[in-house]
Amino acid sequence: MAAAGAEERCGAWGAAGPERGPGPGPLGSLLSRLPLAPSPRRRTASQCKPEPPLLRTSKRTIYTAGRPPWYSETGAPVDEAFVIGLCGGSASGKTTVATRIIEALDVPWVVLLSMDSFYKVLDEGQQALAARSDYNFDHPDAFDFELLISVLRKLKKGKSVKVPVYDFTSHSRRREWKTVYGANVIVFEGILAFANKELLKLLDMKVFVDTDSDIRLVRRLQRDIMERGRDVAGVIKQYNKFVKPAFEQYIEPTVQVADIVVPRGGENFVALDLIVQHVHSQLEKREITVRAALASAHQDQPLPKTLSVLENTPQVRGMHTIIRNKDTTRDEFIFYSKRLMRLLIEHALSFLPLKSVTVETPQGTTYEGKRFHRQRITGVSILRAGETMEQALTAVCKDIRLGKILIQTNHDTGEPELHYLRLPKEISEDYVILMDSTVSTGAAAMMAVRVLLDHDVQEDRIFLLSLLMAEMGVHSVAYAFPRVRIITTAVDKRINEEFHIIPGIGNFGDRYFGTDGPSAWCESDGMDC
Repeated sequence: MAAAGAEERCGAWGAAGPERGPGPGPLGSLLSRLPLAPSPRRRTASQCKPEPPLLRTSKRTIYTAGRPPWYSETGAPVDEAFVIGLCGGSASGKTTVATRIIEALDVPWVVLLSMDSFYKVLDEGQQALAARSDYNFDHPDAFDFELLISVLRKLKKGKSVKVPVYDFTSHSRRREWKTVYGANVIVFEGILAFANKELLKLLDMKVFVDTDSDIRLVRRLQRDIMERGRDVAGVIKQYNKFVKPAFEQYIEPTVQVADIVVPRGGENFVALDLIVQHVHSQLEKREITVRAALASAHQDQPLPKTLSVLENTPQVRGMHTIIRNKDTTRDEFIFYSKRLMRLLIEHALSFLPLKSVTVETPQGTTYEGKRFHRQRITGVSILRAGETMEQALTAVCKDIRLGKILIQTNHDTGEPELHYLRLPKEISEDYVILMDSTVSTGAAAMMAVRVLLDHDVQEDRIFLLSLLMAEMGVHSVAYAFPRVRIITTAVDKRINEEFHIIPGIGNFGDRYFGTDGPSAWCESDGMDC
């Protein structure tokens, strides 16, 4: 089966640039290198993926370079992601340019977004045309610009988005869409990346990749024959009928709006260096400091009404005495921490919305009771210490879904950084119980809440639970997110210069897991490290 135009690029990318006539050698000599017989066809799909530095394990992907705060002490996003737009004709080398830019930038949380993911789904008639290489995938009408603009706008604002995965074999979208989140820099590429006025408004830098037309044709022939299983005649037919005219009519004229034109694509290292220098200068202007602002704010303010502290009964105070004691053994520390966690979880569940119901007892009489509404509950732990609260939650809430967020303190800047994120699907309508062992300044808790809001969780459906909090942390979270309910077993009044809670509990994670402090996994607010 033959297929069409730019739609068939493998991966999230492909590209082109203004045609300049004959290449460095005769076209015939380049064509002579191509196989005459088609190769077995490979199943390929579009890709849109983050490209941060990472460490993969058997179960997790951990970002070795964290994402610093993208919001102010008020909790609101400050700067939008920086978007680099790459435009050019089919097979011009946009993928190579994008990859080289990312490698040279060497910054975490870069997202690649391709127009290939936004082809429209074909009906039966269009499918038949595509099978005969008679459908024009290089025309603007082949793309779902409305969806593309919506996704890019949300991603630029820091929101979590779902990106379709386009199957180039069946010319349809796969059932599973890819979730993309956390972009500091977005590299967006496509043959018609500059063809829509609304799309252009979202691009902070516009780069046109200019590659000789003969080279682009040969690359296209190599790709379609070797990777798509097509023959030379079909590829050339498609190129002459759709690809070349579309380039001349829709793509080449957009070079006029480009900020930078890159001849020779990924081999033009001078142009790539200029692009990288400009992006670095823009990112430096956007650096945000949160923890210092939190430390100097909200002093001598009354505790917020959204705070609920577990009643300080003799039993609760006795358990706090044990876990705060530096001489308590690890076994006893774990045992009494778990007891407090269970009480804390039970207390938090009392704030969930309940409705009145009447049930019949085994004795044949009625009982007026309460029942939780049918909304789903999801637990999210802030790694590593927040994970210790999961057992108490699952013991109380049957079949609850769990997510995890890893936030570590950057020891050079003192700022929290997001390293790892795994949230259940369709979390936006859930009540979310966000768990952390201790909260001092509130910097890590704020980042976790911001992540949930970016995934469209409603603020008043987020419950922040912690065994111990400092007043500063309570104020920081409540000021930034006044509708988040804060629930804890105790609040200590102050923190020291190292942001440790005083009198505090020590490094909860080290004491619970039996590791030595200071921990390389400086947990949660990092504050008891």
